[in-house]
Amino acid sequence: MSNISRRKLLKLAGVAPIVSAFSGAWVSKASAAGKKTITAVMHSDLRIIDPLFTTAYITRDHGYMVFDTLLATDSNFKVQPQMADWKVSDDKLTYTFTLRDGLKWHDGAPVTAEDCAASLKRWGKNDNMGQKLMDFTASIEAADAKTIVLKLKEPYGLVLDSIAKPSSYVPFMMPKRLAETPVGKQMAEQIGSGPFKFVASEFQPGVKSVYEKNTDYVPRKEPPSWTSGGKVVKVDRVEWITMADAQTAVNALQSGDIDFLEAPPFDLLPVLEGNPDIKTEVLNKFGFQTLGRMNFLLPPFDNIKVRKAALLAINQKDVLDALVGNPKYQQVCGAFFVCNTPLASDAGAGDLIKGGNVEAAKKALAESGYDGTPIVIMAPGDVVSLKAQPIVVAEALRKAGFKVDLQATDWQTVVSRRASQKPTSEGGWNMFFTNWVAADVMNPVVNFSIGGRGKNGGWFGWADDPKIEQLKDKFVRASSPEEQKKIAEEIQKEAYDQVIYVPLGQYLAPSAWRKSLTGILDGPATPIWWNVDKSEA
Repeated sequence: MSNISRRKLLKLAGVAPIVSAFSGAWVSKASAAGKKTITAVMHSDLRIIDPLFTTAYITRDHGYMVFDTLLATDSNFKVQPQMADWKVSDDKLTYTFTLRDGLKWHDGAPVTAEDCAASLKRWGKNDNMGQKLMDFTASIEAADAKTIVLKLKEPYGLVLDSIAKPSSYVPFMMPKRLAETPVGKQMAEQIGSGPFKFVASEFQPGVKSVYEKNTDYVPRKEPPSWTSGGKVVKVDRVEWITMADAQTAVNALQSGDIDFLEAPPFDLLPVLEGNPDIKTEVLNKFGFQTLGRMNFLLPPFDNIKVRKAALLAINQKDVLDALVGNPKYQQVCGAFFVCNTPLASDAGAGDLIKGGNVEAAKKALAESGYDGTPIVIMAPGDVVSLKAQPIVVAEALRKAGFKVDLQATDWQTVVSRRASQKPTSEGGWNMFFTNWVAADVMNPVVNFSIGGRGKNGGWFGWADDPKIEQLKDKFVRASSPEEQKKIAEEIQKEAYDQVIYVPLGQYLAPSAWRKSLTGILDGPATPIWWNVDKSEA
């Protein structure tokens, strides 16, 4: 299969680059009024604002602005206290969390243990890692106003790591009335206890999101490290502005109309790197895994033989060359649990990392019983890091003999539509693509996409594989790293055999900002906006 150039990719997507200068139409009125305001263009616009309703990273990022966590993870992967300290009983069955002083919700009410117990329960219904923790949990209750008690059925070694997980879904704390929102329904309010307050009156979905400093927030005394430590806010406002066109956003950053650009396109990085007023840096040093997910509920991917034929057709390097196109930032990788980590393995990867095998795919498809049902692939055109994958994979599938219906859309529509289990004729889908930060896929318990719960709490695509769930239980009960690695390899082989999802390689994603910003933190869930200051320069 031939590589797809960036220019051809743009033609296939029906996208023409816009080179006109930024008009300045979104310049903050608050800045003119004397408030210290950071204006940022994030990787996506924000539409869904309930951080337990979608795993989309823009919603996670919103969550970190508004909400706080009981525990957090530092740059040494060590769990640290955030809203609470903890102690563990000698028999390892009881975890007691004690809230620190000074915690208040944005509406002025005190944070209580009852709120936090309800928050953990809501998170445990939605999150993959939380679901596994709840399998081992006997109860979560408030012993008094400041004490949460979690009791286990049997010892479970990932209790603290689960509650401190840095990325989607993050176990954010919220008032009990919001935590009791039913699964599948979005919260009615955005009331947290975090370092920023969400300005609902200025929220324009798909246009602008505004956050103001929470002056009542009491930071921890420790220095910030990843999502842990003191969340000291040094500006008055942060505004996220939507600019779907990458060239426009780059122009705006260079002219000073915006301060921060989360995801500049790789082919425009040299322009930014040559500007003495701009800094470019990879904030998430562990990078991303990009992947394709099939819908197990609908034809033709309800047929394992068809899924395997599709897997044979796909070539990781073609995807990475179109997505990134720079060896410095990309890596072919057959590991479901991230290359260069203790659980890394190529077991089962086959032709995916060797250039694909279109002829074998054609043969497998012919033998699968495939009846020509079109493959509906959702293709978002507004997010730089998600444009290439559907286009490249669609071409590979067509070469193998699939009929493909590549449907142009935007990312927030994908985020909403991928939850639908309806037929494709009623808005359903067969395949979509996404990216996970490495922290979200580094082991079988945290990795959302590796689950086999089907309709019973499974992730979009609803893979039903009891064997994987049984192996995950073995993994969390494993007594040594060596045993965990062996089980992880078994899980990976099963995942490839059933085509639970298609890992499409790893990449690093630099961000860019004007040098008037200082204090930008790195980590697995970036960007985060505490500790960031802005000068007049």
